[in-house]
Amino acid sequence: MIFVVKVQTSKEEQAIDLIAERIRKKKIEVYGLVHPHGLRGYVLIEALDREAAERAVLKLPYVKGLLPKPVEYKEIEKMIEPATAEMKIEKGDIVEILVEPFKREKAKVIRVDKQKEEVVIELLEAAVPIPIKRKLDDVKVIRTAQESEEKE
Repeated sequence: MIFVVKVQTSKEEQAIDLIAERIRKKKIEVYGLVHPHGLRGYVLIEALDREAAERAVLKLPYVKGLLPKPVEYKEIEKMIEPATAEMKIEKGDIVEILVEPFKREKAKVIRVDKQKEEVVIELLEAAVPIPIKRKLDDVKVIRTAQESEEKE
């Protein structure tokens, strides 16, 4: 059975570590523990039954509780299965940063690491170009390298 655990937003990974440690120490019948990409404030736990899931998360820091009903795999399948969409970001693209501390700043892509899903960028407005590493989700392409070449 798969249960949804409500956790403190942005503390999902810490909550998973604490739950996993309790599962190992107390030998609780839990088979899987995952924080699906893009699902903020929630963690999924696959356990033998509701009692096992409750024992795994009860009174842990960052854990707010277990949702009342288990979920079916087909309901969460799209969150868990690896994405097959091809990344559409290339070296030389101009991107806008979507997160602090550089939110809304524009930058040029210097390198793309598809395995780690990261980009190295340089801010366009910076007096001295400093490479910054960001996750692909932290940026959006506003002008491709091809569009930039056509304008010049």
